[in-house]
Amino acid sequence: MATSVLHSLLQEIPHLRQQLYFKSSLTALSHAMEDQVLVGAEQSLVIACFQRERFYRQEAHRYRRIAEITPQVYVLSTPETDFKHSSQYYETVALEPSDPLSQEWHLIVIGEQYANCLICRECSKPIKETATSEIDSSRRFEGIWTFDRDVTYKAAQLILERIEVYRPELAAKIKQAKSKYLGASLASNPQLSKKSTNSDAFVQRLVTYLQAGQYKLLKAYRSLSAQEEKERLMNSIIAVIRRSLNPNEILEVAVQELGRALGASRCLIYRCKAADINAKISHEFLVPPGETTLVSAKGQIWPLQDNCLFQDVLKSQELVYIEDTYTEPRIQGIDNTKSASKNGKFSSASLKTLVQQFAINSWLMVPVLYQGQLLGMVELHQCGPTAHRWQNDELKMVEAIATQVGVALIQAEAYANLEDLNQQLEALDRTRSNLVAITGHELRTPLSTIQVCLESLASEPDMSLELRQVMLNTALADAERMRKLIQDFLTLSRMESGRIEWHPEALSLKECIDLALSHVRSHRSETERPKIKAQVPDDLPLVQADGEWLVETLTKLLDNACKFTTPQGQITIEILSSGGSMLEVTVTDTGRGIEPNRLEDVFDRFYQEEGALRRTTGGMGLGLAICRQIVKGWGGEIWANSAGKDQGSRFHFTVPIIPRSSESEDSKTNAKPPAKSKKRSGVRSTKSKG
Repeated sequence: MATSVLHSLLQEIPHLRQQLYFKSSLTALSHAMEDQVLVGAEQSLVIACFQRERFYRQEAHRYRRIAEITPQVYVLSTPETDFKHSSQYYETVALEPSDPLSQEWHLIVIGEQYANCLICRECSKPIKETATSEIDSSRRFEGIWTFDRDVTYKAAQLILERIEVYRPELAAKIKQAKSKYLGASLASNPQLSKKSTNSDAFVQRLVTYLQAGQYKLLKAYRSLSAQEEKERLMNSIIAVIRRSLNPNEILEVAVQELGRALGASRCLIYRCKAADINAKISHEFLVPPGETTLVSAKGQIWPLQDNCLFQDVLKSQELVYIEDTYTEPRIQGIDNTKSASKNGKFSSASLKTLVQQFAINSWLMVPVLYQGQLLGMVELHQCGPTAHRWQNDELKMVEAIATQVGVALIQAEAYANLEDLNQQLEALDRTRSNLVAITGHELRTPLSTIQVCLESLASEPDMSLELRQVMLNTALADAERMRKLIQDFLTLSRMESGRIEWHPEALSLKECIDLALSHVRSHRSETERPKIKAQVPDDLPLVQADGEWLVETLTKLLDNACKFTTPQGQITIEILSSGGSMLEVTVTDTGRGIEPNRLEDVFDRFYQEEGALRRTTGGMGLGLAICRQIVKGWGGEIWANSAGKDQGSRFHFTVPIIPRSSESEDSKTNAKPPAKSKKRSGVRSTKSKG
């Protein structure tokens, strides 16, 4: 035997409590729920149960639009003329007149981001056909309206089972709907509870207002119609705000729509925090120039700390409304010649200047809050010849819009943070992959060579002395190669974790370059390396840096240039001075070059242009990453330029100059080149904490 869905739902979930609703309230709620589907991009499950076909006909066009968005749309109603079982636009189900569903009004909407339902039953007997619109809007219903996902799931399940009884041929489609929309429970997916919990302040206020308005319908019907129009406008504003994740776009849409909706002379929305001294106005609605000649506040610096209105909002976390600024004591002050009030917290003179400069007659300030945290401020100005009084419903609308703006800003920031985290995770994943590939290749190859050499020496006692020496030299060379690779890896790790101690001192840059050149020449024969030319002036000022690491940077840049330049090419070292506080060191080569879109990537850890397993040069791709960390350590910058493949490369870095006053005390003759450190043998105990 068919039973009431509302009755079944209350039995299944005993803690639910019914509320009294009027038809106009349910209509507004239904439209709001349908608009969630219409303004969204996802496919949702929509189940609507109308009492009579005539009620359905009023909404048929909306459900055709909804059906264009999602295929899972079910409409139930008791037929009167043409309504019947059909699958033309969506699934329609013709109810039997004796079915308790014919006395119930249901709407269920389930999507990925939301889930809500309206389950109710008419209190009185069905109204007559001749009922007027006023009487019709006062029809009363008892039921439940909720965003709770568990309740919504249960209601959808009950109605889908009833639909399957009426139309068994839809069993497969209904099964698909249950699997897609009802398959995941809150217990198995806690994230759904966060998405389904909706404490939308505007919707709550809307319901409360409409319910109270029905009791005063005979006295306030015209006012209610005007209010309904503003609520629809507000819904459209909120829909636009929620579609964007760009904070600037959110604020710009909100300020323009809110200013037009309330007929304000000027509307401002700006970001600010409780401790800010002032704020810059970036988003403004201003009455068109043809209607008035108001001064624009866009781009102006708005005072906050010495603004008593802002401080009052901050203290109470509620709106502040000044109907007439020219009679307001907080603005005019007891004595306008004084710069501050008795409590010293605001300047009446500065506020009075604002009022006069921007012709503010009535002033409304509403905070944009999220969980008690101030995110921004909404200001409305009326600049007419007389004071303006905003109505309570208008104040509530501004508060609701401010609440939605706060939520939208938090969502936008959360999305931006999520994107940053995703990029960091992608970078870490690439680093992991490169580390595995490069380390495997760079360490396995010399290990194999060392193993072969040692096995040959151990198994061939009759090997000639010359061949034994070749084997030993090869093993030692590859062991040294492995030591350098591991040392670079450990060095970069300590630098990135902040475990390196810097010891800045007055240095001669020319002598540091000579040390780096000496290192390169000792490790590469003249026939193996390109020609290196140093264009270093003799009258360079002293620089302030850690000598050991400065030589290391120069050495690695020269090694990198030699690696990618043929012996027939040339490397040039230049020193440029712009007359500022930095010297610029440039290492130019005529080698392989860098693609323009890779100029930033070359400083990443484990970066290899050719790939880990097919590059023609050795190394783990850590040299330039170490150089970047070293240069950052003394506050300099490092970058690269290249015209492209086979066009050569230019690597630049800056190093701070010792001021002339300090240089005179510690003259160039006293400056010593950095001593050769123990790092060549892998020891850095004097430079690191751990």
